[in-house]
Formats: sequence, structure tokens, C-alpha cells
Amino acid sequence: MESLIIYGGSFDPIHNGHLRIARAASMMLNADVVFVPAKTPRWKTPEATPKQRLEMLTLALKKEGSPSFYIDLFEMKSKADFNYSIDLVRHMALTHKNTKLYLLIGADEVNSFPNWKDAEAICKLATPLYVSRPNVTIDDSVLARFKMQRLPYDGSGSVSSTKVRTLQELDIPICVRDYIEQQGIYYMSKLRGLLSHRRLLHSISVANLANAIAVKNKLEDARKAYPAGLLHDIGKELDKESVTQIMNERYPEYVSYPEWTHHQFTGAFLAETIFGIKDPVILDAISCHATGKAHMSPLAKTIYATDKIEPLRGFDSRKLIQACLKNYYVGFMSVLAANKEYLSSKGYVVDNPLTKQCFDLYLGEEE
Repeated sequence: MESLIIYGGSFDPIHNGHLRIARAASMMLNADVVFVPAKTPRWKTPEATPKQRLEMLTLALKKEGSPSFYIDLFEMKSKADFNYSIDLVRHMALTHKNTKLYLLIGADEVNSFPNWKDAEAICKLATPLYVSRPNVTIDDSVLARFKMQRLPYDGSGSVSSTKVRTLQELDIPICVRDYIEQQGIYYMSKLRGLLSHRRLLHSISVANLANAIAVKNKLEDARKAYPAGLLHDIGKELDKESVTQIMNERYPEYVSYPEWTHHQFTGAFLAETIFGIKDPVILDAISCHATGKAHMSPLAKTIYATDKIEPLRGFDSRKLIQACLKNYYVGFMSVLAANKEYLSSKGYVVDNPLTKQCFDLYLGEEE
């Protein structure tokens, strides 16, 4: 008898954790997996439209899926205000006769399963299947009562759709990330309110190049490169009054620095307060991307270099980009030297201690 795993959800958006669980379930149970996106989930209000969520799911399965994965539009095409799991399972039982059905649910849904509409009827048609999650305690009596099956897999990762929407975690297919950029949804909608179109394009370019450099160099903090690059300039177009207030309250030691340096500090502040970024490595990279400093982390070096050489800057930076892709540290040193030479050629005087310390440490010359 063939087997089929029913994987329903809002997929707002689909992420790699979903795909990893689906692959594991498919292999362990020798079953196909049918993804069923919800049009109007009962317990949450998706940020993306049904069309957008479906398009992201379609892209993800096309680019990162498996021949055993496919989509069913039962809920998307339903005229009902809400669909219950029993409706979905009955639909699958009718359209997949002589097939062993599994219903894949979240670990956090197991304990509430007795309250689901027609829970007993669901289990007569499909075996509930779940994957354990850290910090989620499962009620064994529920498992026994409904004969639930645990999938012995713990490699889904810490990613969640909520973390993706808020830029806390971007463990998603690149095609989904590109779609989010193009559609301006989730975290991109906040960015559009902070940056002009030109500055936003620059930030997206920095984010993608930084991510490519970090991944190519297998940096430990590679996943942090994209959010750090995307947010590095969010303080750039802040009004002067707000800049002054933030600098006085949060960064008084840098108030006397030239005004052009202030946006890196206000950017770190906005990343933390508006986007909820708490990671000190990301915040540090943002807070020194313009000036540089002594003893920069690999991520900070990557963001500094990428900000200077991203393709939209308007000069031929291909050699410097290739140098960074080949070896981020050597590339950073090349970018730093090129920046110093550029400043000198324009007659600019290094006007802040952070840049002086950076040049001194990495280029070995006192300014």
C-alpha cells in the first residue's frame, strides 16, 4: 500500500525547516508529501496574501523540493470561511483511496489535539505524525489515546516562519528570500519605511553580496551576513533630531565624531529596537561598517568590505569582489588599502579614531 503524508500549514513563509522535516518524513516512511497551504488559517492572520504564500511555496518546491513533494489546493480553492483538518483528511481519503495517510502536525499542536474538531474521526482516516521540538513537553496520554507517531528526527533547526518574518532567522531557500525582496513583504515592508528606493537597492545588494562572501568562505556566522548587510544603512536617512537624541542617549562617547559616522551607530540602535536584533555580532558589524575599527570580527570585515564594493556603487569593483569571494580576509585587506588610497587621492583627512585604529592595525601605518 502506498503512503502519503499530509503537510498543511500557513507557510507564511515556507522555510528550510519545513523542507527538512518533509524530506525526513518522506524517506523514513517511504511516502510522498503533499503540501496543503491554508487560505485562511483559523488561529493566525498571515502577513502575506494567499497568493504570495502559494507562490513562495511553489518556488521553494521547484528549486529545493523533491520529486516526492507536491501541492494540493484543496483549502486555497475552498469557498468555506475556514477549513478544519477533518475536512482536509476526508478530502485526501476520497482522492487517495487505498493509501496509508499520515497527518503531519507541529509538536506544539499535539497536546491540543483532543480539542480539534472531530479528532477521533481524523485518526480513523490518518495517523497523526509529529516531530519533537526543544522546550515542548508532550502529553503521553494524548499520544496513546490517538495513536500518534513520532518522527525520530531532530534536524529541522531553530528556524520558524515568525523568525523569518522578523529577520531573526533567514534559513530559507534563496528563491524565497528573493521573492520577499521583490514583493516587499515581511521585514522588507519595514525597510521601505526607513530607506529611500536608491538606498534600499544598495542595502539589498550589500546583503546579497555579503551573504555570498560569507557562504563561499564558510564563515561561522555566515547566516548573519544577510541581515547585517540588509540593515547596515537603516540609520542613514534618519532625521537629524532623532540622530542627535540617539547619539546622546546611547552613544555619548561617539557624539563628537564626524556626522558621517553617526549613521552606523544609529543603524545598530534601529536594528535592535525596530527589528529586534539582539545578536551582538550583527550589531557590532553594523556599528563599524563605515569607519572600521581595530580587531573586527569576520562578519564585520565582510560587511565593511561589501559596503564599499557592492556593484551598484558605480565603479568596477569586480577584482575586489573576487578577492573577497576567494578569501574574505585578504579581500578585506585589499578593500581597506583601496579605501585608504582613495581618501588620500581626494585629499580627505582621516577624522576619527576608529578609522585611524583600523588603518594602523591592518595596514600597519600610523595616520
